[in-house]
Amino acid sequence: MNNKGYIVVLGAGESGVGSAILAQKQGFDVFVSDFGTIAEKYKKALIENNIEWEEKQHSMEKILAADEVIKSPGIPEKAPVVKELRAKGINIISEIEFAGRYTNAKTVCITGSNGKTTTTLLTYDLLKRAGLNVGLGGNVGKSFAWQVATENFDYYVLELSSFQLDGMYNFKADVAVLMNVTPDHLDRYEYKFENYLNSKFRIMQNMDKDCYFVYCQDDPATMEKMATICSKTNLVPFSLEKQVEVGACLSSDESQINIHLQNNDFIMNYNELSLPGKHNAYNSMAAAISAKVLGIKNEYIRESLTSFQGVEHRLEHVLKVHKIDFINDSKATNINSTWYALESMHQPTIWIVGGKDKGNDYTTLLPLVRQKVKAIICLGVDNTPIHKVFDGVIKDIIDTQSMEQAVKSAYFMGEEGDVVLLSPCCASFDLFENYEDRGRQFKAAVRNL
Repeated sequence: MNNKGYIVVLGAGESGVGSAILAQKQGFDVFVSDFGTIAEKYKKALIENNIEWEEKQHSMEKILAADEVIKSPGIPEKAPVVKELRAKGINIISEIEFAGRYTNAKTVCITGSNGKTTTTLLTYDLLKRAGLNVGLGGNVGKSFAWQVATENFDYYVLELSSFQLDGMYNFKADVAVLMNVTPDHLDRYEYKFENYLNSKFRIMQNMDKDCYFVYCQDDPATMEKMATICSKTNLVPFSLEKQVEVGACLSSDESQINIHLQNNDFIMNYNELSLPGKHNAYNSMAAAISAKVLGIKNEYIRESLTSFQGVEHRLEHVLKVHKIDFINDSKATNINSTWYALESMHQPTIWIVGGKDKGNDYTTLLPLVRQKVKAIICLGVDNTPIHKVFDGVIKDIIDTQSMEQAVKSAYFMGEEGDVVLLSPCCASFDLFENYEDRGRQFKAAVRNL
């Protein structure tokens, strides 16, 4: 066995295989174990790098011999393999924690219940336009660890989920962005919002006076938690509702976005933002602040904010069929995301909703549903929670078991000028591989009408 030690990687997706490649490059003995089936492209990468692997099983004798385990964010704490590792006291970390040990690049780390993907891609676009040598990783782009092993970037923009943050201990973000915290993934947090909130705030750990924490001053949960924190880092808020001395806000007449930072202001007209909607104003502010603290010139910030195109599966206009608009918001996997989607609808809406429920409180959507929604198409194995809240509120609610069925039902119920909105509120794992698969199937079904 190698002197460096023996690392086991649980899960052979993008992050797991990237972690294995980096671990091997750093001189560790590596074993990759996946309880499911490994995709062919990842098998090929493991074979090419001479890394030992297994699929459809966990060989516990090999796994429990590990000096350290890198766990895929998709594997929950309640999984038997994780419980056995914990009982033996073996250290379990995330890919981000591991990769962070082997790079001196500056990191911009973005989390939140909603808006993190758009903000991450927008921030990456900003830095790239400014000519920085920058990588994109975490929940989007390539594996962070894989890039650390094979690339030589000076900056990384990382989208981080709460699951990734849970496995991070010594990692430090140079710029940390928290978009908001609303109930999500509560099934992974003992159905306690406080546990989920604490997980999100792990993004601040280890930050010092040279770091920046960017946060939404309009988010109640964030502000309540901030009141209990004593931090040495630079705090930079953004707000659409209040004026701020340092950070980003709207002008008093709400016509301009103003950023005040380091005696170097940035001002642009609110209606020049390329991404419409209140939620995208927040995303744009957070990305612009991140760019400002890294010294990006105003001209690049303006260029990006006025020309950046939206994210696939997030309020993505698909087609207009017989004057009925079809919008793909498959990335809306929680209540707050769907709230923003419904809030931005200005036509009678047929709402496709459902999937693997994560402890959703649908009652918070009732005012918007009454105002905007003319019919509901349920798309999930168990639609009981949706019926419980909306039966009697919306006259037409039907159940479907496939995307093709859901789209056809919505189309037949629609009239000229209506919108069909796929904004599921739920995880996709009951009927689909992931939200991307769900979104792609929606788009294919619309094109086949």
